[in-house]
Amino acid sequence: MIRPPRRPLPRALAAAGLGLAAAAHADEAPRAPDFGLCRAGAFIDGHVDGLPTDGDRASATTEITARALTALRAGEYELTGDAEARRADQRLAAQRLRYASEAQTAKAEGDVRYQDRGLLAAAERADADLAKDVTTLESTHYQLLGSRTDGTPARGNGVAAKARIEGGDGKQVTHLEDVTFSTCDPGDRDWEISAREMTLDQASGEGTARGMRLRFKDTTLLALPYASFPIDDRRRSGFLLPSIGGGNNGGFDLTVPYYLNLAPNYDATLTPRIVSDRGFMAGGEFRWLTERQRGEASATYMPNDREADRSRFSYSLRHSASLNPNFYVVSDLNRVSDPRYFEDFGDGLTAAATSLLPSSAYLHGRGAWWNLAFGGDDIEVTDPRIGAAAEPYRRLPRFTAELDYPLADFVRVGLRGEAVAFDKDDYLDDAGARVDVVTGQRYDVTPFVAFPLERAFGYVRPEFAFRETRYTLDGARDDSPSRGTPVSSLDAGLFFDRPTTLFSTALRQTLEPRLYYLRVPYRDQRELPLFDTQELTFSFAQLFRPNRFTGADRQMDANQLTLALSTRLLDDTDGNQLLRASLGRIQYFDDRRVDLATLFCPDRNDILSGCLRNPLPGPVGSPTFGGPADSASAWAAEIELRPSDRWRLAVSQYYDGDDRRTDLSSVRIQHQFGERGVANLAYRFRRDLLEQVDASTAFPLTERTRLVARWNWSLKDERTLEALAGVEFGDCCYAFRVLGRHYVRNVQGDTANAIFLELELKGLGSLGRRSEDFLRRAILGYR
Repeated sequence: MIRPPRRPLPRALAAAGLGLAAAAHADEAPRAPDFGLCRAGAFIDGHVDGLPTDGDRASATTEITARALTALRAGEYELTGDAEARRADQRLAAQRLRYASEAQTAKAEGDVRYQDRGLLAAAERADADLAKDVTTLESTHYQLLGSRTDGTPARGNGVAAKARIEGGDGKQVTHLEDVTFSTCDPGDRDWEISAREMTLDQASGEGTARGMRLRFKDTTLLALPYASFPIDDRRRSGFLLPSIGGGNNGGFDLTVPYYLNLAPNYDATLTPRIVSDRGFMAGGEFRWLTERQRGEASATYMPNDREADRSRFSYSLRHSASLNPNFYVVSDLNRVSDPRYFEDFGDGLTAAATSLLPSSAYLHGRGAWWNLAFGGDDIEVTDPRIGAAAEPYRRLPRFTAELDYPLADFVRVGLRGEAVAFDKDDYLDDAGARVDVVTGQRYDVTPFVAFPLERAFGYVRPEFAFRETRYTLDGARDDSPSRGTPVSSLDAGLFFDRPTTLFSTALRQTLEPRLYYLRVPYRDQRELPLFDTQELTFSFAQLFRPNRFTGADRQMDANQLTLALSTRLLDDTDGNQLLRASLGRIQYFDDRRVDLATLFCPDRNDILSGCLRNPLPGPVGSPTFGGPADSASAWAAEIELRPSDRWRLAVSQYYDGDDRRTDLSSVRIQHQFGERGVANLAYRFRRDLLEQVDASTAFPLTERTRLVARWNWSLKDERTLEALAGVEFGDCCYAFRVLGRHYVRNVQGDTANAIFLELELKGLGSLGRRSEDFLRRAILGYR
């Protein structure tokens, strides 16, 4: 029989198109394109249903059928009239097949068709030299079948005026003339790649093309006289598709990345970028992956920002390494040139709101009952409103330990400890006077013993601890202050449940009362500095914490009892949670005397003294814990309702019963409709700080068109924080998106406008400014 053309021919054509976007990075899993709008069963002529999808071709027998068989001469035969040959998953059909056994040649003419598990092809003529393993096809149409490596259906079809496939000696080289490729339906090709000549080498995994063009709707988007690209999963160096954007905060913005395949386990990407109003920015990324470690380093540098009249830069290093089963290293180092970097080069409101940029590096150890960490932290201020006085301290070095050992069935002993050095540069105040900053070391140790009793119906967890904190300070009146205090707590809860029904649905309702008593005697801590301590934001979870402060500089005094009640509704068939509601409050038996006041600060809000870290203006801490003499905290209530997969409601309410006012409130409702529709409405309120309404939607107009919009309005400031509107259009093999955006770009409240234009050629890549990740952040539930 005629040796059919091997599958790599059209698959290589598909890879050739994808090669323009370069190979995906080794550790990334690209999102599979959505071809749901393509016609089902859209095949080129000659497709046959029911062929096997597996089987060993080498051992399979070949079945040949035809209306007539003619022996032309010795060893030469001709089959005519619906001639067909089948072997395993392969099928070859033509009006006439001629085979010469001695010369090892074969010819097929007249409506030539070939199909296997991965390929459907049609040609006017096929010639094969079986001895040399060379096959030539003329006027070929092809289409990919089967599945991709990620399990999604294969897409791709095209034509070639002539194809020559050379095999043997382990090689597989295909030469193509006047070839095209597209993932559109056959006969409805909105975009395609074409080339005058193309050579595909399966052995090396590389293809080359001359006279290559990328066309969309009869418009040439890209033309290359010569191109080299990968045709399989092996990565190759080359240009990635460019990113194009613009706005009134920089003008036209163009990035053209170049990918460098340096080795199987490490690579790099160069990202030259032109911002028309600012200048040229060089950028790059280097990534590595080994059996025990992985990491990523990136940097950008603009030698002369014409708008800012200075150089700008950023760098980032993320690295993790496993040393052995118990120890590993994690580092995350970040730096920018100035506090306005994110405002000028970030992607809008989220980046502009980045006030602090943390860096850390730690060696971690862990075991069945212990956790250790040794390293350090540094935080860079990226908010121009924050002066040097409020800049956070460096914690370097820092050592932490957590030990929790089961001594017996109902006895656990342990220790929570930290040793850390705090450092910070001296600075000049507003009057130009030098401020000497207090620095030093802090040692905090809390040994404890617990007697937990756990049962299916409930639990009792008494714990007794003693917290000892000591300092060695430079620049303080008392260079070695200390604090020691016992911390005792009792945490108890019960679980009740009962079967019930609602709208003929079998449910199970739980009732979960919880009690938490905390006793911590008062210790005067005004002699202690404030290195890394602030008051936590009040929440339902805070009802059950032994300290309302972060860090070890303050341990609150307490004689208090938390009473809370939670209930849940569960689907009795699958266990899905339909409703959760919780209500709780702290009852105080003594006045609370510990706060953030310190003898280093005459006024607790005097951040210029350098002893109180409260980077943003406004009240220190959260008012919802109540005043020092209040008899109770605010009521904390949370409700989460999810009656179906398409509806979700979440409510958080913190109400001060003594002052009869709401301290904090948030309401969020989401509805998902159709296959791609979602609508969100949210309200956020925090007394004296913010009050906002946030509405967003992705609303399908037709099967192919969808509106996207978001409006974030500040009721307190009576202004728009962010507004965007746009339209998405998707067809079988392409999609485009256009967005207009107005947003607050910095903490001063200055606004900016931007336009996003993006064209996605499915199966190939996107041209324009990437906006999908941005929409996922802006519209909850967007997909």
